[in-house]
Amino acid sequence: MQDKHLFEYAVIRVMPRVEREEFINVGIIMYCAKLKYLNAAFEVFPERLVALNCQLELDTIERNLDAIVTICKGGKAAGPIGMLDLAGRFRWLTATRSTVVQCSKVHPGFCVDAEETLNKLMAELVL
Repeated sequence: MQDKHLFEYAVIRVMPRVEREEFINVGIIMYCAKLKYLNAAFEVFPERLVALNCQLELDTIERNLDAIVTICKGGKAAGPIGMLDLAGRFRWLTATRSTVVQCSKVHPGFCVDAEETLNKLMAELVL
């Protein structure tokens, strides 16, 4: 039997008007210490943003989401935050913010295959 590993994840949200607290789920950030895994995936559906009267440019939102993926990968290309260890980058990315792109609270779970679990969470919570 394969071992299950504790992981943590947060849902990435776009909140076009922070004062209204309405949001659209657009992605997942997932971290598993045991598997040394940190990754994010996102998918933006413009028609969903229109439903919230979003006046932001899609390119701006996608650049912010791309930055999350870059930080997950780490390294110099991700700037100073990219030099932190996996846990540090995950905590920084999931910290509470009052911005257009933000994360839900962190939730735990168990997985065998981290990439498969990330894809499952995307299908269930975003797509």
